Amino acid sequence: MEFKSKIKTIEWIDNYSRMVDQTVIPYEYKFINITSGEEMFHAIRDMIVRGAPAIGIAGAHGIVLFAQEGADKYTNRDEFVKWLIDKAEYMKTSRPTAVNLMWACQKQIDVIKNSQADIKGIVEELKENAIKLENEDIEINKKIGDYGAEVVPKGATILTHCNAGALATVGYGTALGVVRSAFAKDNTIKVFADETRPRQQGARITTFELAMDGIPVTLITDGMCSYFMKKGMIDMVVVGADRIAANGDTANKIGTYTVAIAAKYHNIPFYIAAPLSTIDISIKTGDEIPIEERSHEEVTHINGKRICAEGINVINPGFDVTPHELIAGIITEKGILRPDYNKSIAEAFSTSKL
Repeated sequence: MEFKSKIKTIEWIDNYSRMVDQTVIPYEYKFINITSGEEMFHAIRDMIVRGAPAIGIAGAHGIVLFAQEGADKYTNRDEFVKWLIDKAEYMKTSRPTAVNLMWACQKQIDVIKNSQADIKGIVEELKENAIKLENEDIEINKKIGDYGAEVVPKGATILTHCNAGALATVGYGTALGVVRSAFAKDNTIKVFADETRPRQQGARITTFELAMDGIPVTLITDGMCSYFMKKGMIDMVVVGADRIAANGDTANKIGTYTVAIAAKYHNIPFYIAAPLSTIDISIKTGDEIPIEERSHEEVTHINGKRICAEGINVINPGFDVTPHELIAGIITEKGILRPDYNKSIAEAFSTSKL
């Protein structure tokens, strides 16, 4: 039985991008229309859209939006192409850690460079490619889900951190894609969701979408996972990723590394679920992954209200890197990659069209 998620996070419609505004979940579930490239840049930067695969598609959409704007202001094809490639490179900079953004923008740059069409033709080719990437994302996630479901024990309780669900992708999800595919086979599957400070993506978003899809979920704070692991209440951990190095080191939302250490101590398998587009084979280890530093207010405030004393020092890295030694497997659309990751990742790419 195939699980049907009710969520589609981002979609190209006519001449604009329609997306769920994730800054207002769970208080509202609303869509907004992004109609310019600059709007898309800020939607990505300000986390209206978030999750590595979703911001990749958003970046691809953003380049179409820039192309539409450029088609209205340029008559010279060469000038248009030069301007548009500059805008595409600019779109890559909207957030630094998730490599899917750079990957999808580069796919659009390749379309621009390889096109033989006129200005209007380039716009149409970019639109077609963005929709193609959008549709492929859902199919990739379903494959990830099905491969991952094979390693989920019957009746398992799965811990996840942050949100790697339908709302972090076009639809279905990576880590929560595994949950959805496993739940379709065994409706006794349950989820524990870390709240994921400081932006509470687990509390706000993961619990929201699992409740929407009728999958049992229990919310815990970030510091509770070891307690429940020791009590035997967690059977496996599945999280998403924002960038994976060639050796398997994985950047994901801050706090993931702590979960991985606890899982290792308690002999609980810790899995990453991510498409091959999240793997950056140009970097050897996680030490080379840029870590985004985010606003201090994410830590000092909740829902706009200060929760600590004025004037204190704050450090707010958005991500941490889990060493490959702590990872039992990386669940991709090509199957589950196992250690030695240098070898298994290289083999996955050798048979891929990426």
